[in-house]
Amino acid sequence: MSLCSIRILVSLACLVASTAASAAEPVAQVRVAFDRNGVVSTRAEGMADLATGRKVTADDPVRVASISKLVTAIGVMRLVDAGKLDLDADVSTYLGWTLRHPRFPATPITLRLLLSHQSSLTDAAGYYATPLGEPLKTILDDPKAWDDAHAPGTHFRYTNLNFPLVAMAMENATGERFDLLMRRLLIDPLPLDACFNWESCDSATAARAVVLYRDGQPVRDDNRAGKPACAVVVGDGAACDLARWKPGENGALFSPQGGLRISANGLAKIGRLLLNRGEVDGVRLLQPASVAALLGPQWTFDGRNGVTHEEDTGSGQANAFFCRYGLAVQTLATPVAGCGDDPFGDGIARAGHAGDAYGLRSGLWVDLRAGTGVAYFATDTGSSPAGARSAFSGIEEALATGNLPRP
Repeated sequence: MSLCSIRILVSLACLVASTAASAAEPVAQVRVAFDRNGVVSTRAEGMADLATGRKVTADDPVRVASISKLVTAIGVMRLVDAGKLDLDADVSTYLGWTLRHPRFPATPITLRLLLSHQSSLTDAAGYYATPLGEPLKTILDDPKAWDDAHAPGTHFRYTNLNFPLVAMAMENATGERFDLLMRRLLIDPLPLDACFNWESCDSATAARAVVLYRDGQPVRDDNRAGKPACAVVVGDGAACDLARWKPGENGALFSPQGGLRISANGLAKIGRLLLNRGEVDGVRLLQPASVAALLGPQWTFDGRNGVTHEEDTGSGQANAFFCRYGLAVQTLATPVAGCGDDPFGDGIARAGHAGDAYGLRSGLWVDLRAGTGVAYFATDTGSSPAGARSAFSGIEEALATGNLPRP
């Protein structure tokens, strides 16, 4: 082989290696560390929008996936504090119809069970595609919607469907549409530049969205022209007319389980609210006892009492991802054999929530004793390797600790 041929082969090998390395890097990654008083450090790298070359910042709104559940639960606790909801009442009282597991009809299902994923519901019958004007209740007629082997309150199974039902209870208790209710309860008082499913955000905020990618292709929030024409699911050929909304009919419309758009700095403010036991920057939203109720584990893995991963994304995990769970709040670093819930690797029992959808990984975690926390996200993370020390991915471990490679 000639020297020239060898040089060409070496060059091609280097090009392939460089391309593979680039493909493994997120399109965007943002990390904000904070304490009780404010943000202490920020790191933002990559692109919010590849098509325009717009760089990401810590103020750009992003779909944070299941961290939305924690924020929805804060709204629930505000209504509990106001006497509008009761965590331990039969949720049928708020839904206006009877919610029961077909095999365990004598066992009431409560908001506490829904929020802590102990309702015995599953996502196998669907949870987000019910269109505007149709009742989500019909999903529950499908036997696949229920965990046939476990009564409510006896088993943990992470289920997105729980949260549309929570939103329906909130709507019926107040008469307000979920996204607007969350604006009144949380987004406006803090204030935050945030919304559920874009409808209550303005066009300028939507145009600053972080685009979500898979393999470099946009899959959500490619919004440079402004807000999407329709923020909710509609039937084939149906008009996107939100005047058709009815309280308590379809709690999935504004995606309480995953549809919050908020910046990393906005998440940091939510974290500071938790660190300060319900108050942030002079605004009190919750009583300290309600924050304690939110954060305290309702379920702890004992080796057999739950499904320890999200079934549509984490079924290949060797170690348990979920080992302690409160009212839409995870607690990390559970000292139980088989638990892999410590992306920080330091054994500290931080509280918060992870997110994983449409190529994005996100996290919001607070250390209540130290009074510190971190909010982060990364996009297009599908090629991130498994974590070295936990059931979290490698990029999540790096974002959690701040041990990110320099660009």
